[in-house]
Amino acid sequence: MQIKLSNKDQGIFVFQSDQNNYIKFCPERGGVITNWVSEGKEILYFDETRFMDKTQSIRGGIPILFPICGNLNTSNSVFGTDFLQLNQHGFARDLRWQYSFNENEKSLCLFLNESKNTKKYYPFDFELRVEVSLKINCLEFEITIFNKSENAMPINFGLHPYFNVSDFKNIEFIGNPLNCQNQEKNIISNTLDELKNINLGVDLLMYTSGRSEFIDKIFKRKVTLNHPYPFDLGVIWSDPPRKMICLEPWTSPRNSFVDGFRNIVIPSNESQRFDASIQIKNLK
Repeated sequence: MQIKLSNKDQGIFVFQSDQNNYIKFCPERGGVITNWVSEGKEILYFDETRFMDKTQSIRGGIPILFPICGNLNTSNSVFGTDFLQLNQHGFARDLRWQYSFNENEKSLCLFLNESKNTKKYYPFDFELRVEVSLKINCLEFEITIFNKSENAMPINFGLHPYFNVSDFKNIEFIGNPLNCQNQEKNIISNTLDELKNINLGVDLLMYTSGRSEFIDKIFKRKVTLNHPYPFDLGVIWSDPPRKMICLEPWTSPRNSFVDGFRNIVIPSNESQRFDASIQIKNLK
């Protein structure tokens, strides 16, 4: 295992097991994992042209969502008039992260701490650590959020993986719950009916068993996302004509800071851990 600079101009590093198994990541742009190559195959969708335009949000890779998932249905900050309203998915995906390499565990650790910038939106001292282990056909995530403040700290957390797909018509989802929430219309609907519109664009939230899966019949692979409670919410999002599917694990739905539903609160000087993995199975 080794880490080296891959693209100096874009600040992209590569964390490599061998030539056919590696990830690329960019500390400067939210600690985002931009690429994952498993057994020589590009698993993640990544819009490199858009990435080069720093005025636009990233489309692709695995952005990190913190301290909220989705948006807040309020025009003012939930923390009072001295603070700015949190933007969609929070601030973590827009900030510079630090990183280190754990020689013993052979893992990459991305971490983010409070700063003057975060204090404009979020009145807490924290450390967010995302430890990534690269294995054959598998990425493992160990997420730890430390509350270094004197007061209890509310948090949501999410990952936003973009997966390459051959075509929407070749995708088969496995094991989804019967019903889901259409986040655009804010209605409860039948999951299978909603997924019929995936080629038109969907944004669906569901309460999973802690596992989300799909098969790409042309790429002949199954993607399995393991994200046990309290990381068990799942979002399926598509953005045609991009040939990609987002399969996102969240701890909490949109507006959790406002309505309190599934909001996670970390006591002072304590921490909260979440685990997730993405497994790739090649099909015959």
